[in-house]
Amino acid sequence: MTTTSHDDRGRVPAGVTPDVVLGGLPDDLTRGVPWESLMRWPLPAEAGRAAHDAADVLLLDTLAGWLACGHAAGPVVVLEDRHGALTLPLLAAGHDVRLAQDDASAERSVRANLERWRAEGLLRDSAGSLTHAELDDRLVRGARTVLLPLPRSLDELDRIARILARGADPSVVVLAGGRDKHMSPRMNAVLAASFQDVVANRGRRKARVLTARAPRAGVAPRPHDETTAALPGIGPVRLVAEAGTFGGAHADPGSRLLLEALAEDPRPPARAVDLGCGNGLIAVGAARLWPHARITATDQSAVAVASTRATAEANGLAERIEAVRDDALASWADASEERILLNPPFHDGNAVDPTVAHRLFEAAARVLAPEGELWCVWNSHLHHRGILQSVVGPTRQVARNRTFTVTASTRRG
Repeated sequence: MTTTSHDDRGRVPAGVTPDVVLGGLPDDLTRGVPWESLMRWPLPAEAGRAAHDAADVLLLDTLAGWLACGHAAGPVVVLEDRHGALTLPLLAAGHDVRLAQDDASAERSVRANLERWRAEGLLRDSAGSLTHAELDDRLVRGARTVLLPLPRSLDELDRIARILARGADPSVVVLAGGRDKHMSPRMNAVLAASFQDVVANRGRRKARVLTARAPRAGVAPRPHDETTAALPGIGPVRLVAEAGTFGGAHADPGSRLLLEALAEDPRPPARAVDLGCGNGLIAVGAARLWPHARITATDQSAVAVASTRATAEANGLAERIEAVRDDALASWADASEERILLNPPFHDGNAVDPTVAHRLFEAAARVLAPEGELWCVWNSHLHHRGILQSVVGPTRQVARNRTFTVTASTRRG
């Protein structure tokens, strides 16, 4: 559908979406968008994996519908845009955008695609401005429009919804989109805890958008999750996690097995890197096992880094554990580290993708000094040993149980 000339451009009633009011959605924001120019970098290019999907397009068309019904767009906030499929068309249409991304690789991807669009003349002088910032009350203050690809975690959606309800303009329209296969009615319920009016649109191409309006009064920030885990040879560890952190505030069994294996290592390093630090369990465990070592914990997730810092503080180790946000050791020098610890992910966004770990193996191989070691725990059915042997170097099995395998790979000299 192209630009509509629908006469009724007044407020969309509660419980109704523009596709109902207009009898369809305009494509003002998506018509002519060069989707093929968007790249997944720094994630590897893969056949069948594009830098946008049907949910991105539907989110933009839904916003175009709201604009056609008289909604004033700005200020516009975009959250968790993975490659720029939401942000760049909005900029091209002249909208100023405030962008927040938890994922450092997504931030790098949007910046790279933005530079490409500018170089190729796809953004004119009339393009809107882009502001990168962390997701907090300041970012969303006064926002009238929010676009959000739905996260996998309901707890993460709750954290985001609470921030939006507390800081956005009372007239805000929150558009949260996803693929049907990744959505559930529980998402509506989570949004309804922070907004009075939550409704789904008709859906299109196996994608759907949830619209949330009318922020509820008195919505409190989501509290951190906290637990204490007892680890053999290490003692009690207080875990703190913000919503959206891998493993939450729990001592996951893979990390437990890795720490048990590290306790048997007779060669403690002077320093080590916890790659993909999550809630900080491995970093704190390593700092306890190696009292003279400096630990750098890193994750591409901003909430994971915040969780690790909180966990280090809760265990009195803030001075020995430095937590930094980074994408796959991109800011590390070649051949600079003697020990890297890794419990790799197996998701790329909502997609199960065990090869995500391969990118981290390659990063570790680049950063390890000659004869440095990558200690890694992984689900045994993933058979990572071959790729570790190929990418990093000689790999030996250190521990194994019914579910997980721990290996140590030595960087070739």
